[in-house]
Amino acid sequence: MTQQLFKRIKRLTGQAIGDFNLIDDNDRILVAISGGKDSWALLCVMTELCRRAPINYQLVPVTIDSGFNGFNSASIAEQAQQLGYNLHVEHTNAQEIIGTHLRSGSSDCAFCARLRRGALYSCATKLGCNKVALGHHLDDHIETLLLNQFYSGSIAAMSPKLMADNGEHTLIRPLVYVEETMIEAWINLVGIKQVDCSCPAVKRRDQKRQKIKQLLAQLSVENPRLKKSLLKAMGNVKTRHLLDKNLKEF
Repeated sequence: MTQQLFKRIKRLTGQAIGDFNLIDDNDRILVAISGGKDSWALLCVMTELCRRAPINYQLVPVTIDSGFNGFNSASIAEQAQQLGYNLHVEHTNAQEIIGTHLRSGSSDCAFCARLRRGALYSCATKLGCNKVALGHHLDDHIETLLLNQFYSGSIAAMSPKLMADNGEHTLIRPLVYVEETMIEAWINLVGIKQVDCSCPAVKRRDQKRQKIKQLLAQLSVENPRLKKSLLKAMGNVKTRHLLDKNLKEF
């Protein structure tokens, strides 16, 4: 059961890498490891794919320590070492910045994610990495699509491959075809120890995203292929039938 599930995750990840040309020969890829289930699945599957790949590329696991008391980067480093890696831990003052600059009503998690993303890019430059791999799975992509439509008035989601604003690094999301339930099941079977971010605001997680999760779960009871349909829709955009005044049709 465990091996079959991992093979399925690996196959879907390999398919995404091929479909979106996520990895090239001689890439040096920073793999962001938060300590949660998604980033561990990403590192494990990319490690296996790297061993069998017909091209040469390197994986460099990195953990961003945002400065929250109790964050156990040592546990992450220990598990990374079991996979054959020396984890790089980048220490930041994100906790202080969040406490000082977070606007009222804004999401702690979203602000923290932006800070960590900036730290990852800086770290990628320091470590000589040209790409940064994140563990966003299929559910993350479609939840972001709906969040933007419901709350931001835009049709936008996550891209599997994106050039960073600095023009120096390429962001990749190899787990785009992998559903969250698959990752949860595999992590529980293999017993990988997850490490929480230790943020004191963790109980105030993005409530909007949680509502979207609940909505998708309810609708998926009637339509089990709902999530895959939404993901497919992101690659099947009919621009002639949208209201964007900047399109040539207008």
